[in-house]
Amino acid sequence: MNALKIKRGTSRHSAYDLRDPNSQVIERHTLAVIVDNEAGVLARVIGLFSGRGYNIESLTVAEIDHTGHTSRITIVTSGTAAVIEQIKAQLGRIVPVHEVHDLTVEGASVERELALFKVRGEGEKRVEALRLADIFRANVVDSTLASFTFEITGTPEKIDAFAELMRPLGLVEVARTGVAALARGSE
Repeated sequence: MNALKIKRGTSRHSAYDLRDPNSQVIERHTLAVIVDNEAGVLARVIGLFSGRGYNIESLTVAEIDHTGHTSRITIVTSGTAAVIEQIKAQLGRIVPVHEVHDLTVEGASVERELALFKVRGEGEKRVEALRLADIFRANVVDSTLASFTFEITGTPEKIDAFAELMRPLGLVEVARTGVAALARGSE
């Protein structure tokens, strides 16, 4: 925050672009890419990232229109403002890409992730794991005498917080889907 208490960032609805394009601050961005659902498209998109040394923190892909044969790729990546702009420009040049949206700068968005946690525990640790799962609204999807499997949905930060609390209680394994995100509003 600066002295005027103006939040850094930009929006397509704003008259001001307060981001410094020369800034070396690493920012986390969620990109939604609409592509043709055909063989090799995902490999081309991922190749763009790996070929230039960009990291992908989260990746989800699914077909969104069966008749139009289009898919949505949701990518969470980090970089400076210049790097993010370069990624968006290069994604837009790939032939089967129809649209590239930076949900981080286009306004408010909703991000969710699904995760499964296998937690081993007996006695007091087992009771504590169930109590914490209730607080986080995690569902028990499998149970044995020695372990539980929890299903939890929420923001990546919520998933991380749940994992940190389950670790000392006997966390054995974690499976995460990656971020799915949509812009808020009617557009």
